[in-house]
Amino acid sequence: MAGRPLARDVVARQRTSRLFSLGDRANPMSWAPAIIISDEDPELPISISPLSFRRDNSEFPSKLSMRTRANICYPFDGLDEWVASEGLVLPPSLEKSDSGSFGTGLNLLPVSWQSLHHDNSLSNESLEPSVVVLTDAPQLARNRYNLVEALDVIRRRFPSSLIWTPGISGPDNCHLLSWLGVDLFDLSRSRNASAAGVILSQSGPREPEQTLDEKSDIETQIEHWKSALSDLRQSIRTGTLRESVEKCIVSSPRSVERLRIHDSLMSRNIGNAGLSSVVDNNRRLRCNSPVSRDDPLIQDWRMRVSEEHTPPSHQNDILLLLPCSATKPYRLSPSHHRFLKNIRSNRIHQIMVTAPLGLVPRELEDLWPAAHYDIPVTGVWDEDEVSIIRHMVSRVVERIGYKEVINHSGMEISVNGTNVHDTRNGETAGSEESLGKLEEVTREILLSLGLRDVNQPEDRLSTMKSRSRFIHGTDEWLEGSVVSGRPPILTISKSGEQLARWNPRDARFALSKKCLPIIGESGSIPTAHIVEGHNWVGDLFPTNVERFEGDIRVGDEILVYQGGQMVGSARAVAPAWEWPKGPGRLARTRHRL
Repeated sequence: MAGRPLARDVVARQRTSRLFSLGDRANPMSWAPAIIISDEDPELPISISPLSFRRDNSEFPSKLSMRTRANICYPFDGLDEWVASEGLVLPPSLEKSDSGSFGTGLNLLPVSWQSLHHDNSLSNESLEPSVVVLTDAPQLARNRYNLVEALDVIRRRFPSSLIWTPGISGPDNCHLLSWLGVDLFDLSRSRNASAAGVILSQSGPREPEQTLDEKSDIETQIEHWKSALSDLRQSIRTGTLRESVEKCIVSSPRSVERLRIHDSLMSRNIGNAGLSSVVDNNRRLRCNSPVSRDDPLIQDWRMRVSEEHTPPSHQNDILLLLPCSATKPYRLSPSHHRFLKNIRSNRIHQIMVTAPLGLVPRELEDLWPAAHYDIPVTGVWDEDEVSIIRHMVSRVVERIGYKEVINHSGMEISVNGTNVHDTRNGETAGSEESLGKLEEVTREILLSLGLRDVNQPEDRLSTMKSRSRFIHGTDEWLEGSVVSGRPPILTISKSGEQLARWNPRDARFALSKKCLPIIGESGSIPTAHIVEGHNWVGDLFPTNVERFEGDIRVGDEILVYQGGQMVGSARAVAPAWEWPKGPGRLARTRHRL
């Protein structure tokens, strides 16, 4: 029984985790992440449990059926049931064996470690199930790598589907599983915990507290599930899921392992990590534990600054290392006001030394995550932080070729073959002695190199080019342009016509219609191609997007083409791994030509 597909829309996203509304978009009946119940479970509210499941072992292979508990399939006039065959599921250790009997289904699709390796039907692009069931999830969970790898493959192959990993979820790991891409959970572990007389809580299994008359019955277990689901959904809405994951995994070494493995996998395949280039101004990246340093977002920043970013063209000779500040962006802090008063030249490239990002060039301080991170400050660097920063400094100096380095950061730094001038000598960064030394050293180096300031128009344009290279991978569109206006908001024009505006609060270039064909010539901007003959009047959805090109991050500017002609631009609300078939809106239209 095929049934009708699940009606779903994405309410909020963070990396590979999503909050779905289920049913009529205008009046949803339920949401996911959610719980699937079985015949063994008590009734739960539709808002947290929109689906029920049954496994019939009387046949071989086993028959699986899933039923909606509310009218959440278009046209929302009744309940639906999906039936599938489980197939022959071999142990994950036999991944090289091909049983030839794989799970089959349309809206309910069972997959296993073996079928992911051998079932060619999974590559059929017309296969878009409502729910994908990873049938051997408990077996995969015993291996520190297999579960993470399987979920990564499933999530990218079926971007519009809800994923269920039966038998392994609980209030203690639902945040982590959601971070890995899982949308649906069940009460199996909670039933086992109840039978064993323990409570499965968000912090892991524990004994009931007798002084509070706690019980371990299934009703108590469900209350812990409700609390965990509420926190999970809210974390996705507010973009704080990473922080919640790091908080929840500390009770389980295996969960810590899985997060680190997932971080490593995403850092190696950064296009699949679901990163954002722009976020709301009130978003914060809270790095409160050592595992935060493994976040692919942080790894990506370090790599791009160390290996790719180039400073404004007139700042290639002198590098100045400065300490960071609690205030972001740094230039708004009192300490950096004092630094800037004593740096009397625009020929000096300023880079802030900080953890966990390592280095933040001055021209990038408004960007995500540089303008949004928080980290506990003790005043003492640990060995890992020192090693990362020293390596980044050495790599940047080697690649750019600075002639002199001025170190006002307070960290002891040396670079082979390059003079490093320490202007602190044990003093605080803002003391009169160190600030005087900073001014003296910068003046002497500028004189020795014979460097004079460039004029303001050249300084501004060169800075914009440097930002554009980091954001868009090109600065060709800025050739021959003029930067005007009163900081912090600046206007970029060419031949009297506006190309873009720069507002540090937005941390991106607001491109004009005039600019789109010019920047499109570079071939560096992601593109979306809409279906020929389609009357494009709204945003970009999977129904009107035929294909895309480029590494799309949430917030990226995308050039829109139809029939080979540029027809406008949009801003991505979904990352590349969801394109072009992910559910809901993919990008919001900005310009139509």
